[in-house]
Amino acid sequence: MKFKTKYIVPTVFLLVFFSIFLVACTDNDIELNDGDTHLSEELNNTISNYIVQQYSTSSLNTEKQFEVHKVYGTSEKNDVTTVYFWSYYGGFNKSTGAENQSGHSLPAVMQLKKESDHYTVVKYTEPEDGDFYQSSIKKMFPKKYLKRVYNDSGNSKDLEKEMDVLVKQWLAE
Repeated sequence: MKFKTKYIVPTVFLLVFFSIFLVACTDNDIELNDGDTHLSEELNNTISNYIVQQYSTSSLNTEKQFEVHKVYGTSEKNDVTTVYFWSYYGGFNKSTGAENQSGHSLPAVMQLKKESDHYTVVKYTEPEDGDFYQSSIKKMFPKKYLKRVYNDSGNSKDLEKEMDVLVKQWLAE
């Protein structure tokens, strides 16, 4: 019995130490830049244009689609910028005015690479549906932004106002 006790304590200690080490290092290897003040208009436009292009085929009964987003923060690694944000997308018709005909409001993560004169989308991720929604968000976002993502769920009033401005400009053309 002494033999087992002699090895159990160091083994448990090592397991606890490595568990704490792994948890502590999960987000620490990423340097986060909060907010969007450091993002260029070009990068923001690339995000919106990509999402509009991705969903335009699912909004066939709309004349014009728009996307606006709220950036929580970014990180950079190997010349790739990762943007953590909430996206609000909608399709509209002139006959129905500012009434959104189709769209979505959801958290997303996009990775972009700066080319010589533009950005290229490397990867775009949205949360999974149903039972996997919460766990996929936890995988997508750094812990630092999770509370804000959960708080923004169902609360996109600021983005709706921003969308209304774009739609009204389009309607006035």
